[in-house]
Amino acid sequence: MSWASPEDTYLSTSLASYLDRKLLVLLRDGRKLLGILRSFDQFANAVLEGACERAIVGDLYCDIPLGLYVIRGENVVLIGELAQKAEREASDLKGTMRKRMEFLDLD
Repeated sequence: MSWASPEDTYLSTSLASYLDRKLLVLLRDGRKLLGILRSFDQFANAVLEGACERAIVGDLYCDIPLGLYVIRGENVVLIGELAQKAEREASDLKGTMRKRMEFLDLD
């Protein structure tokens, strides 16, 4: 017998509502991972597709691509959905930084 009604799905603590959405996962060691949640289990083990690690130094950041990434649940501190607007602003800022640094010829 289930005590939850269909209306209670919004109050659920399950990660099911985050499936196929872009998430930020904060780990115990301080790393921040971004990716699309593809799977999870009862221990909060999670699979991120297109994962990348975000390294932040001061006002600057970079994304280190990781690909398909499996996260052990005991290492997860926080999971949250990324706002599309914030992600768009971050990518715009990254683009302007690249334009400013074109003279360095890093390729």
